[in-house]
Amino acid sequence: MNAISIRRRLNLRRWITRLALLLFFVMVVGVIYSTNQILSDRLTASTRSRADLRLTLYVGNLMSELQRNSIVPQLLARDPELINALASSDYSRSSLRLISFAQEIGSPSMILLDRDGRSVAATDRNRIGTVHKADSYFIDALRSNQTIYRTVQDADGRFTFVYSRRLDQGGSPLGVIAVEVDLGRLERGWASVSDAVLVTDSSGRIVLASEPRWRGFDETTAMESQATPTAFALAVRATQDWSLDTVDGYVAGEAVMRRESRVPFQGWKMISYTTYASVRERVNGILALEIMGFAILLAAGLWFSSRRTLSQLSFVQRESVELRQLNVRLQREIAEREKVQKTLEVAEQTLAQSSKLAALGEMSAAVSHELNQPLAAMKTYLAGARLLLQRRRSDEALASFQRIDDLIERMGAITKQLKSYARKGAEAFSPVDMRAAINAGLAMMEPQLKTRAVNIQRALPAEPVMVLADRLRLEQVIVNLLRNAFDATKAVREPQIELLLAAGDNALLTVRDNGPGIEDLDALFEPFYTTKQPGDGVGLGLAISSGIAIELGGRLTAHNAPEGGAVFELQLPILKNEAEAAE
Repeated sequence: MNAISIRRRLNLRRWITRLALLLFFVMVVGVIYSTNQILSDRLTASTRSRADLRLTLYVGNLMSELQRNSIVPQLLARDPELINALASSDYSRSSLRLISFAQEIGSPSMILLDRDGRSVAATDRNRIGTVHKADSYFIDALRSNQTIYRTVQDADGRFTFVYSRRLDQGGSPLGVIAVEVDLGRLERGWASVSDAVLVTDSSGRIVLASEPRWRGFDETTAMESQATPTAFALAVRATQDWSLDTVDGYVAGEAVMRRESRVPFQGWKMISYTTYASVRERVNGILALEIMGFAILLAAGLWFSSRRTLSQLSFVQRESVELRQLNVRLQREIAEREKVQKTLEVAEQTLAQSSKLAALGEMSAAVSHELNQPLAAMKTYLAGARLLLQRRRSDEALASFQRIDDLIERMGAITKQLKSYARKGAEAFSPVDMRAAINAGLAMMEPQLKTRAVNIQRALPAEPVMVLADRLRLEQVIVNLLRNAFDATKAVREPQIELLLAAGDNALLTVRDNGPGIEDLDALFEPFYTTKQPGDGVGLGLAISSGIAIELGGRLTAHNAPEGGAVFELQLPILKNEAEAAE
């Protein structure tokens, strides 16, 4: 009976042990499967978000490069030296002129073509004398008075990105200026990261790619052009990507996810292929840790159940040592992956900061233009104060110093626009009396107005004319209009400037002069357009003023008066009562 009872107990313990092991393995499989699904979904979503962010940055850099070069042909098409060279066929200094422009602007290549499509000047002198009359950017530029963009593919399959514009004299075309855009540095930047990036035009043709062999093909052909994987490579892929639910494709043998973004330029699209390597490695690392933990539990159970057997004990000990070594290797690999991830985040922040600095540079150019007027006024007031002090008229000198102090405060307010550049909107607007803004603008122009006998006539309403605006920007517009009227009457024997403020449904400020009038009304509000002599202005005043008027909800227009002279009209929405002003 005792032997039978012991045998029954041993059999019962054996079945309990087997059932416990079976439940244990079922639990391990369930935990590993759940962990794999949760981690794969979360890490894939995180990788997709970072890929979208990088794609947005790449699109922003591409548009910044295209927009920066699109204005160059417009500027060069108005260069009098290039126009005279085409008109006189004297190109002795044209290449040097283009080289100087290229060094200032940073454009890689510029070509000046005559009416027959022959290259008469270029930043690369080896290209002088080449014929381009069959190229689309030359033919289309001659037919249009706008800046033309074309993508040109040479015999080697490389693409050239060209902006071109016609040069005219007296309405007759003289030639074409062509500016090549260097997008190769963007491709080199893409090649330095793990993502594969390509840009397609409106027809689906790849024009930019981190893989040079893809250029000229469509996306499907480019993907199929990769080497056909062997059976062994397919088996390796299957084992590597078992933790991933969806794989968009393979690039260089790596599973990738495909992300696409629209480029707001001629129907272009940017596509990136981001590898799942980080997702797979991090998921597999965590799963390995879980497996290691379960293995340790299993080893401990085996050790307790088989402690009487020295051979089994030695096996469990060796297995534990190997698992600890695996743990160390996995921890080291995880630490290296985290370091790479941090490096990528720093690079993304650097790209974002570069885009902000580029935008800040444009803003600082406009603000520096607006600082010239207060500086000129300060110089005049300082000279007057010095004479007053020499004549012992200290009270009047103190008044000049007070005006200098006001100008310094105004300059400080202008520089604050750099800090608020990213916060465009009406959050800083407040009710402003147009009459006070006009008087402040006249006070700013007082030093210049005293240098010549200018008859200033102003007609202002007796009641306040309130508008919702930024006082500094509104005064900035008024000063720019007064300065243009003052400069326009330099050659007039009896200069006269009229200011008329009317209040109805809108506030309307009219600034009229008796100067020669406006020659080109269409280009008047374009940046860098000016009729002044070099050194007297850069052509930003009216462009800035028009932008401010639009931000304030109004508009700035100009026309020539029938009796002569220019007329500028600033129209802004009016505030009719205090309740609206408070709101």
